Amino acid sequence: MKAIMIQGTMSNVGKSLLTASLCRIFRQDGFSTAPFKSQNMALNSFITPDGSEIGRAQALQAEAAGIEPSALMNPILLKPTTDVGSQVIVNGQVRANMRAAEYFKYKPQLIPEILSAFHALSEQYDIVVIEGAGSPVELNLKKDDIVNMGLAQMLKVPVLLAGDIDCGGIFAQLLGTLGLLEPSERQLVRGLIVNQFRGDAALFRDGIDILSEKSGLPVLGVIPHINHHLEDEDSLSQKLNQYHKTGIIDIAVIHLPKISNFTDFDVFTQYSGVSVRYVNSPELLGNPDLLIIPGSKSTIADMRWMQDSGMADAVHALAARGFPIFGICGGYQILGAEIADPENTECGGTIAGLGLLPCRTCFSSRKYQSQVTGKIRQLSGFFSCISGAEYEGYEVHMGNTESDAPTLTETGGSILGQIAGCYVHGFFDRAEISGAVVKALYQAKGLPEPSSAADRQKARETELDLLADTVRAHLDLSKIYQIMEQGI
Repeated sequence: MKAIMIQGTMSNVGKSLLTASLCRIFRQDGFSTAPFKSQNMALNSFITPDGSEIGRAQALQAEAAGIEPSALMNPILLKPTTDVGSQVIVNGQVRANMRAAEYFKYKPQLIPEILSAFHALSEQYDIVVIEGAGSPVELNLKKDDIVNMGLAQMLKVPVLLAGDIDCGGIFAQLLGTLGLLEPSERQLVRGLIVNQFRGDAALFRDGIDILSEKSGLPVLGVIPHINHHLEDEDSLSQKLNQYHKTGIIDIAVIHLPKISNFTDFDVFTQYSGVSVRYVNSPELLGNPDLLIIPGSKSTIADMRWMQDSGMADAVHALAARGFPIFGICGGYQILGAEIADPENTECGGTIAGLGLLPCRTCFSSRKYQSQVTGKIRQLSGFFSCISGAEYEGYEVHMGNTESDAPTLTETGGSILGQIAGCYVHGFFDRAEISGAVVKALYQAKGLPEPSSAADRQKARETELDLLADTVRAHLDLSKIYQIMEQGI
């Protein structure tokens, strides 16, 4: 078994996609490969075939490696529920809700779980590509580190340090990070990667020399900025800032404060003329052709925000005018009449929902998490366009919803007129469904429909190949293989 670790100078420098790229490259080179991230903090999660919950990024990396995702690849997942607390998921299952201070005291107890997961992967695969989290030099958080240099030291694996030149300050990022590492940590770093470069790379040749001279390390690659449609890991995604971008067909997604699994709607961005906007105020909502309320990690708190911000009134106004509205998971719960949390699973209490569907949701300690497949019922109204289509995806939620409305699918969900919702993440991914929705939106505006439908899974495969080809062309892979062969 060989291993390599990608750490970054800060969050959102491209660690997840670099990891996915290497997983695809090693697979292409004939090696069985698996991703590993000991601890991930993200609201974008995925349910594995055995019902375990892991970070969405690790599921994408597993796809890049051509293997089934498993909880071994992300033994600890933190899903923020408040600004100071998270749901702690260990080996794919909920362990507890903890405040930050409580978790920091608890996390050393998780080291055996982390090591067990890594060693299980190392026995199954030729190469394990490890992803760090955030920055390795958050000095106030380094004690008992289990995801960056602390993990690298435990596993005795070489580290590649990546920085994002597009953010500016690449010298401060890379050299500053190296300067703040302890000597024992510094010796684990075997190379630097400059990521997200725009423009003429020839103009950065002096920069490479400066970095190499001052760090004593090789710059293993200058990776260009890659335009892709792969899903982003968390709320730092730039797509969440696209409030004003509208296309011929305008799909608006409400940017809830605790939005989760916003990648459910990426498939629509593959269609010509279709825009997907994430809006966080009524003033930005406008008159979208389709309104979507996404998942939420804190449904009651986000419903309260809907009321306080005026977004609830704006949604009611659109519904009264007959605009189609769809909710997924927490968004489905918000569309209902009532959301109750008697066991204080989230934040406790009861709140009225939008009342656009005759549904009532009650939270309990049980968490539903499973992959699902099924068939959509024969529907009327706007969503009749997807009648009879087969879907696949996964459910991950704490609440149980009872509805007096007709069911959307064979296994659940609700529909009433132009309003519909369900718990299935990935509901729109199949071309049969997303294509039918886009076609109906074009027809509703009296416009010629697009010529082809977009299959999300096939598109991801194409994008992963593009990613790997680009990284391969700009990264010194022979040196990386040498680094792995030498080890620590």
